[in-house]
Amino acid sequence: MSTPVVQSADSTMHGGLAAQAAERRAKRDALAARGINPYPTRFERSATLAELQSAHSGLEPDTRAGEVVRVAGRVVSIRGHGKLRFATIEDARSTIQLMFQANHLPEEAAAVEALIDLGDWIGATGELITSRRGELSVDVTDLEILSKALRPLPDKWHGLSEAETRYRQREVDLLANKESRKVFDVRFKTLSILRDRLEAQDFVEVETPILQPQAGGAIARPFFTHANALDSEFSLRIAPELYLKRLIVGGYERVFEISRNFRNEGIDTRHSPEFTSLEAYRAFGDFHDGMDLTEHLIVEAARGAAGRLEFDFAGQRVDLTPPWPRRDLLDMLEERIGQRVHPSMPVDDLRKIAEANDVPYLPSWGSGKLIFELYDKALMSQTLGPVFIYHYPTEVSPLARQSIEDPSLTDRFELVVGGRELANGYSELNDPDEQQKRFEAEAAAAAGGDVEAHPADTAFVRALEFGLPPTSGIGIGIDRLVMLFAEVSAIRDVILFPIMRPEA
Repeated sequence: MSTPVVQSADSTMHGGLAAQAAERRAKRDALAARGINPYPTRFERSATLAELQSAHSGLEPDTRAGEVVRVAGRVVSIRGHGKLRFATIEDARSTIQLMFQANHLPEEAAAVEALIDLGDWIGATGELITSRRGELSVDVTDLEILSKALRPLPDKWHGLSEAETRYRQREVDLLANKESRKVFDVRFKTLSILRDRLEAQDFVEVETPILQPQAGGAIARPFFTHANALDSEFSLRIAPELYLKRLIVGGYERVFEISRNFRNEGIDTRHSPEFTSLEAYRAFGDFHDGMDLTEHLIVEAARGAAGRLEFDFAGQRVDLTPPWPRRDLLDMLEERIGQRVHPSMPVDDLRKIAEANDVPYLPSWGSGKLIFELYDKALMSQTLGPVFIYHYPTEVSPLARQSIEDPSLTDRFELVVGGRELANGYSELNDPDEQQKRFEAEAAAAAGGDVEAHPADTAFVRALEFGLPPTSGIGIGIDRLVMLFAEVSAIRDVILFPIMRPEA
């Protein structure tokens, strides 16, 4: 029998990566030379490692259970020498120790054991036992290679620390950094809970187009692409809103979509060109119903995915315990800057207020846009929350219904947490003629050079002409929500494979 390979967790860089890769390839070739396929097609487990740990947690030390099991996992440690050696394997949820006794291993299994490395996937058969220290183990009597790893894993103790490498090679990051795995466990649980809570309220999950004749449903700069089969230009979706509201017109009273959206804009700790949102629409509701639903969904997701309602955000404590305050935007802005503003004010007056508060502006902006920028730069960024802020200027809300009390404002809200917009919603505009006027105003803005102006969507206006009932709509930024729950500061930490510059 070959001399066993003895490795420790901190030896993965010894001799350089190229030398290690060459050694691993040589071992793979040695397996093949013995007629052993280093990449077989399947392996039948008798149980997962977590199931075995749960079922046999009460075994006394130095006990033989009398049960033969078949287990599989990735090798994360190898130790021992001579006639008694050990390895620890890990699957998705747990670990178990494998014990290799020279007098228990058939020749082929011994050959496999001599050629395994850290990172290899292996399958083992043997009796379930506990060691003298009480550790659940498998006394291996058969061993199979399931996948030979040709690259060494990162150092177990230091993990994978360089951010760019972690994002580019997320699969390795998940292996090396357990905290990364926990972040994505929170993400997946959050999505599951959101779906469950919406379905419990009779919302139907639907799918709408990602490739669209023109991107609508938000004010953002789209990506463009060309469909060869149609010889036509298309946009990648910036939001699913218009299609979801068309489904309400079509008779679905409650719909939602968890969608991948694309905006050809900047990349920073809060923004990614590709991101995930949840949008939900319900007939016969208004923006108050939207705030109720948003609060319910986020609180339930926090409880279920994170197990708590209090989170650290940039050194500040955010408490999501409901109910959350609901405040008028103009009232809060007055408290912040010390004077009352309103969309009816002359543009020149608002420009002076913007200058006094160090808020930059463009000459083409109207009073409503200037107020929104004051809110964005001077108020929202300074608001810890959670707080619902409502009544946004009509000028910056082309799809929201005007307030009955003041047509220059809309029945629109934003949820602000930690100085960021976490959710947005409104009473949906359902007057087709008013929607057409809004689109025409946006078209004029686009002609004036506004690359983020909302395009005129004639298909959507036509749909409204068939009748959209009073409707409440909400949108929740999933990535930012998970950032809060997982207490991480960069959006790329909650996206499995974030967009990166091409590798050199």
